[in-house]
Amino acid sequence: MWPSNKKIRVMVVDDSILARTMISNGLNASPHIEVVATSFNAKDARAKVEQVKPDVMTLDVEMPGMNGIDFLKQLLPVVPLPVILVSSLDLRVFDALSAGAVDFVRKPEPGKNEEFIRGLTQKVIAAAGAKVRPRPGIPTPAAPKAASAGTAPAGGVRLPITGNKPALPAPPLLGNRPSLDNVIIGLGASTGGTEATLEVMKRLPADIPGMLIVQHMPVGFTQMYADRLNRLCHMEVREAKSGDELHRGLALLAPADFQMRIVRSGSRYTVSCLPGDKVSGHRPSVDALFFSMAEQVKCKMAGIIMTGMGRDGADGLLKMRQAGAYTIGQDKESSVVYGMPMVAYNIGAVQIQGSCEDIAGILLRQLQKW
Repeated sequence: MWPSNKKIRVMVVDDSILARTMISNGLNASPHIEVVATSFNAKDARAKVEQVKPDVMTLDVEMPGMNGIDFLKQLLPVVPLPVILVSSLDLRVFDALSAGAVDFVRKPEPGKNEEFIRGLTQKVIAAAGAKVRPRPGIPTPAAPKAASAGTAPAGGVRLPITGNKPALPAPPLLGNRPSLDNVIIGLGASTGGTEATLEVMKRLPADIPGMLIVQHMPVGFTQMYADRLNRLCHMEVREAKSGDELHRGLALLAPADFQMRIVRSGSRYTVSCLPGDKVSGHRPSVDALFFSMAEQVKCKMAGIIMTGMGRDGADGLLKMRQAGAYTIGQDKESSVVYGMPMVAYNIGAVQIQGSCEDIAGILLRQLQKW
């Protein structure tokens, strides 16, 4: 938790003088933030960062000379600084997150500067207390998906990748166990969650029970994030749309700016993805999903709450636990921001805590009991 009487010192890095000015003026308008330096490229930023010692850096991904991703890979092992990406709609934002950035925000469309500054200000405040975990390199690609949805890849083995990085073995399949056909898993995350969720998902087998995922994310990025998870994990992952039916081997990601809820029809479970009011301050909201699971799901279920600021998902997870769900929370040590899982743990919603690397194993051990 950042001290309330101490301003957050921010460094703004962007090759555009207009963007630097707009971001600096916008952040300085907050009583909690002071922009202490600006830089126009990675070389200039590297020269200044250890002099001004900012608490948070905002960073453009595409810059002349060294790009933001390569800069992060060099900077964070030496200066473990919370970095928020400020990017246009660009797939490379996820490469930068995998290099250790804690969050990102999309550059504004014309006429939407005020909304952009509000979002960036909130993310800077969240990032000020974030735990930075530098992660050089890009995760290992998974083996190709099987032709039919929900079917395990033949052999279940990851393909080798270029370079000397070893391939990770595929998790053992859960196999033909009808009891697991009637299990549903919900997972929610926010700040730091894109990579934490990947750490969980890539350790799960291709025939995992159906999963529903809510990750707080700007419009335009959830489809790319679903594609990334689909590429790097063993199960099928896709952005959800209303009417999608849940089944083993499928994980559905809530689309940005829609509330995803589960809907029961007899023994079948589908999802609804509809616009509507924010829940617990978010759209999509983890609470919206978890409350619907507590109400609708009549089979066995598990809920996982991961890194993020605030308390979205905590109350919903408690309702799930009261309805008989097995509940897991990310621990403090591995959370970028120990907010959502902390609140969930404190109110009694979490049965067991674990690191983002251990949560998959905790879940799989419970599934073996079912």
